[in-house]
Amino acid sequence: MLQALTIVSFVGLGSSTVAAQSKTGTTTAAFLGIEPSARTAAVGNAGVALREGIDAVYFNPGAIGRLHRSALLFTHSPWYADIQYNYAAGALPVGGWGTLFASLTALDSGEIAVRTVEQPHGTGERYTASDVAVGLGFGRQVTERFSTGFQLNYVSQTIWHTSQSFVTFNIGTVYEISSSGLAIGSAISNAGTSSRYAGQDLAIQFDNDPDTFGDNSALPGEQLTDSFGVPLLFRVGISYPYQTSPHGRLLLMLDALHPNDNAESVNAGMEWTWQDALSLRGGYQTLFQSDSDLGLTFGLGLKHAMRANHFRFDYAWAGHERLNETHRFTLILEL
Repeated sequence: MLQALTIVSFVGLGSSTVAAQSKTGTTTAAFLGIEPSARTAAVGNAGVALREGIDAVYFNPGAIGRLHRSALLFTHSPWYADIQYNYAAGALPVGGWGTLFASLTALDSGEIAVRTVEQPHGTGERYTASDVAVGLGFGRQVTERFSTGFQLNYVSQTIWHTSQSFVTFNIGTVYEISSSGLAIGSAISNAGTSSRYAGQDLAIQFDNDPDTFGDNSALPGEQLTDSFGVPLLFRVGISYPYQTSPHGRLLLMLDALHPNDNAESVNAGMEWTWQDALSLRGGYQTLFQSDSDLGLTFGLGLKHAMRANHFRFDYAWAGHERLNETHRFTLILEL
């Protein structure tokens, strides 16, 4: 246990000593980085080594292989500036072949007033900005301790009449190191190509030669936007369960993150569960990352079994230095 913790901690501590320029804001589709699990958000988003639960798939597709029951997940989060974030996912075991997984992510701004220099109070028109990602995945438990999985995602972003779309994929593995439950996980998220916006809102009229009279001064044209890459992220981490009493269990989690649009950091958290019914959680995210807006997290979970079905409700609070705190609400049904 100590050796594994030392390895992951060294990765994070080593990143803090490297003088590198931050690339914050240089990738597109930032909404892909919003973690949809209230449980994992409450433990500082340290979820790459979680071995159970449909909510672990976002952090590591390798968790798909360990889903041996059908499950549904719904998450809602009132994001900044009245933006609404919603996420839904489902898992379906297919005999001895493995498990199928599907997800839908939606971020919606609501209606926004169109304002111009001439009409700063609004033109009377309204527009919306929305982001959508549809994912399909498959996972398999290869051995009793090792599972792997992947997920293919179609991503679309729209601002009024302008949009872009592209495809990404996620891949990951989870390995249980010892019979005590110590596990290590690694995953790559949002691997894909670059993309740029296009649409009728970029249409313009221009005069090819303003110094020439009699030519067409209103030629149709289109403005070209820059192309940006997707927010690629590599995670590696460990989780360790510890039985504190006959009815209580403590789960410790630690993740090291290497994104392509920011500096390396570490997420850490813990979860205490009593009789598999009540969970109290806390954590801290983006440790060792300079100028981070993120930090302390906490939350709770309630689980209820009704015959063969299990219901779980999770809540998470996350603090932000410059913006308001965020809240996540997750409902999970295992059939």
